[in-house]
Amino acid sequence: MIRFAYTGRSAAGPVSGTLEGNDASAVADLLFARGVTPLKIEAEAGTAKAAAGGAAPASAQATIARWLQPPVGTVELMLFCRQLHTLLRAGVPILRALLGLQESATHVGMRESLAEVRRSLESGIELSMSFAQQSKLFNGFFVAMVRVGEMTGRLDEVFDRLCKHLEFEMFMRQQVKSALRYPMFVMIAMVAAIGVINVLVIPAFAGVFASFHAELPLPTQILLATSRFTIDHGWLLGLGAVGAFFGWRAWVATPAGKLRWDQFLLGVPVAGKIVRKAMLARFARGFALALKSGVPIERALAAVAQTVENSWISRRIDGMRDSVERGESIVRAAMAAGVFTPVVLQMIGVGEETGAIDELMEEVAELYSNEVQYELKTLGQQIEPILIVFLGVLVLVLALGVFLPMWDLGKVATGHG
Repeated sequence: MIRFAYTGRSAAGPVSGTLEGNDASAVADLLFARGVTPLKIEAEAGTAKAAAGGAAPASAQATIARWLQPPVGTVELMLFCRQLHTLLRAGVPILRALLGLQESATHVGMRESLAEVRRSLESGIELSMSFAQQSKLFNGFFVAMVRVGEMTGRLDEVFDRLCKHLEFEMFMRQQVKSALRYPMFVMIAMVAAIGVINVLVIPAFAGVFASFHAELPLPTQILLATSRFTIDHGWLLGLGAVGAFFGWRAWVATPAGKLRWDQFLLGVPVAGKIVRKAMLARFARGFALALKSGVPIERALAAVAQTVENSWISRRIDGMRDSVERGESIVRAAMAAGVFTPVVLQMIGVGEETGAIDELMEEVAELYSNEVQYELKTLGQQIEPILIVFLGVLVLVLALGVFLPMWDLGKVATGHG
């Protein structure tokens, strides 16, 4: 048993003292049972050292488990919000609710993060700031929504809305992955086919072409040169591809690079319009959620800008917030941002006049969510013509390169005959 020193609050006022327990969680449970809300729980130096030997294996196991497990995903975060909403609605105190969720968490990273949140809360830090200290797991939008729940006393509603928001985000990502699976498979198959042709097929014809002792057509010369370069310097191609990939990642990791890349994505044929509609759906849903929770418009825009996974659009939303702070109307600020469609602008204008922006933004989110679903379902059909044209050009070049010399040889043989 370890002896812990604690401070807390009770109906009679601040209290402090010492208790024995297996860990701080057990001491917190004892204090809750006595009607004391713990603010700070610390192990006394002597007993902590005595227990240090037994704690090492558990720490090693936790470290190994953390290495083997993937990062905390949207599913774990969504379940956490749903469970916390249920516990808070049932009247369970926040510290006890966090303790229960920490003990039942199956993901090591989630368990450790919740333990840190609970420790911060016990030391007197407010809940939103406790979440903010775990920024790798809880983003700015999450923290802003929790802060609003603290201010309005509606934490249970906020976590319910956050759960629905995360569910929508997860659905969108799944749809994108599902839609891109077929085109990516086709592209990989085509690259593999080109590699096999260059390394195995073309060299087999090279000896035959050399026996002609005649000038080869241009397509054949290109094929032979490409095959020869692939065989002799293929490692350079692989090294260049790897270097280009890591160079691109390093460039995108910079603020300027990410801004330019995100802007480029919006202009990509076929995919660009899907990205834009998905960003608009995410903006509308997040904006509606923040306004429904009682967040002021300026703070709602600042929070939503962090949820839009496109830095170019995020910067435009930040500029929109600055315009609203200067006294401009929301619809004028949205028009100046230059990223919203006429439908969104019309909805914002009507919502601003009627005071029902949150409801109209939910309708916009639903509209664009449905459009994105349709676009993603038909993405394969939209990309198919492009892939067919590319494949046709590839087959044409191969056919011309391989059969033109044979055609010329056939004509020469026929003439000699």
